[in-house]
This record gives sequence, C-alpha cells and structure tokens, in this order.
Amino acid sequence: MKKLEGAAIAAGMAAMLLVSSTAQAQWGPGYGGGWGGYRGSGWGNSFDSPRINNSRSKDSREGRVEVSRFVSSDPAAAAELGKGPVSVESESGDGPWVEASMRRTFEAAIVDALVGAGYDTLHPDVPQPQITKLKISRQVLAPGEEKRSPVSGTAAIETGTYGTGYGLGINVDLTKPRSALVSTRLDARIVEKDSGKVLWEGYATIATREGDDKWSNGMIATKLAGALFDNFPKADAIAAVGEG
Repeated sequence: MKKLEGAAIAAGMAAMLLVSSTAQAQWGPGYGGGWGGYRGSGWGNSFDSPRINNSRSKDSREGRVEVSRFVSSDPAAAAELGKGPVSVESESGDGPWVEASMRRTFEAAIVDALVGAGYDTLHPDVPQPQITKLKISRQVLAPGEEKRSPVSGTAAIETGTYGTGYGLGINVDLTKPRSALVSTRLDARIVEKDSGKVLWEGYATIATREGDDKWSNGMIATKLAGALFDNFPKADAIAAVGEG
C-alpha cells in the first residue's frame, strides 16, 4: 500500500514539473515579461533599446599627403640649389577659390621651408638668381552630405494566438553630415631667373574636410611646404606621408 502511495506521489510531482516546463516555454521572457513564443516571429525583440550611432569610420584619404619631386639632371645646375638669394611668387592655379590672400599664406610657408633648405630670403633688394614659382589648386574629391533626420525607425504589426502585437525599431544617428572632402595641391618650381631653366620642381597634395578647424589654410600650407622641402633637394618617385 505504501509503495502504491509513493508511486502516486511521484507521478503527481512529474506531472507538475511537466506543466511548469510547458508554461515556461509558452510564457518565457519576452515583451512585458511574456510573449516569449513570439520572439522568433519578427517583432518579439523590436522593443529593445534604440540603436544609437555617434561615430563613423574616417576616410582613409583624410590628412594623407602625397609628394613627388624632381631635380635637374645637370650636375652644375643642381649644385646651385639650396644657396644664395631666392624670391617667391605664385599664380592663381586652377579655380577661382585661390585668392591673393590665400596665396600669400602658401608663399609664407614656402619662404620658411626655403630658409630651412639653406636659401636667403631676407634680402629682397639683392639680385635674385633663382625664383620659386608656386601654383595652388583645389578640387572636390567627395561632395558634402545632405542634412538628415537624426531619428529613423520601422514599425510592424503581428497577430497571433494570444492577440495583436505592435513592434517599433528606432535608430538614433548622432553623427553630423560630413562636409566635402577636398584635395589641395601645391606645385613649386625653382628656375634660373635669366635662362628660365628648371632646377627643381615638385608637388604635394593633401585631402581634408572643408571647414575642419584642424585644417586651416595655414596648417595645410605648412604641411605641404614641409613635405615638399623635406631633405631638399632630394628627388623621388611619388611617396605617401600619413597624417602626423
């Protein structure tokens, strides 16, 4: 008799465990602590916290300088580089953006670089056997992004055995639209004043975001002039210099 009672109790406990397991499967964690059965149906997890994006990857071209320099094949002419007085002048280059005031910024940066290369730029009244001619130009590599709504989302409605559910997915983009990516190019050519013979020439380019406080005209000019006259009068093939 006791064995029968024990078997009945064990069977009852097993039934209770089975019911509990079934209920857990139906009413497990989900929307509002329930509706777990709908989690795989498309809207059960749409009530998660909004997805917030406040950063984005940087364009690999930003702040990158490319340089190319050439020197005269005439040893006697090349030997005259980096010594004596020299003058600096610039022309407008390509595009109306290169105003006289902006050109003066690049001229000043080149003067500093020439002094570092061994030239005399402090005596403009002395005859200038060499002239450094500059051309500054700019082109848009990628246009600026348009303004957009910082909040976007999608909505869905589903009907199931236990009623109708409404789901909403929200995406919050806190990043600002990017301004245009612009390439600035500085060409420099050192020539003999009397003969017009080219002794040395080179160019350097850099890509920056328009209006970026980090890249003022003065900073861009200094960066490009420094890259051009690094190890002057070295000549080389096109080389890339990372942001630094």
